[in-house]
Amino acid sequence: MREAILHLKKNDPVLARLIERAGPYRIQYREPDFESLVRSIVYQQLSGKAAATIYGRLETAVGEVTPQTVLRLRPARMRKLGLSKQKTEYIRDLARHTQAGQLDFIELPSMDDDGVIQRLTQVKGIGVWTAHMFLIFALRRPDVLPTGDLGVRSAIRRAYGMAELPAPAAIEELARAWRPYCSVASWYLWRSLDGQAAL
Repeated sequence: MREAILHLKKNDPVLARLIERAGPYRIQYREPDFESLVRSIVYQQLSGKAAATIYGRLETAVGEVTPQTVLRLRPARMRKLGLSKQKTEYIRDLARHTQAGQLDFIELPSMDDDGVIQRLTQVKGIGVWTAHMFLIFALRRPDVLPTGDLGVRSAIRRAYGMAELPAPAAIEELARAWRPYCSVASWYLWRSLDGQAAL
């Protein structure tokens, strides 16, 4: 990881300042499994605190978060835990895909980033953002650039003194200096927001 941080500091003075302020790289990884993907769905478009509360309720209700335990919960019960109607549908669709073998978590680590994104986004409710989070936090891929993430966009706007949130193309251009460590750069951008946008 030292190599990644030295690379980022050397190639981007703005990011170098963020890294100095944030301190050591302490990303928290998860297992590349069904539970991690369910967690990502719960966290979509919610603050970390609200999402953690809802996910905690789901864990308490099912014990271990597996396709079988999720499908045993009635949709109405999932709604009472705080999940929206849409997220309830997404999680159940993911459980059905996994149970039917259409999504095999064992094969994902051997696939390239684009292959993983293509496979995951076939499940209802899993878009590119969720796939990016899975690549970074579960598959531990070092060079993922979540251009659609509001936290990353907000942090870039603030750190680089932009008037508006940067478009994906502008982020891609900026990130040329970060490659092949965009995941590390993204983590430091989240940290620069005092954790508000972090998972």
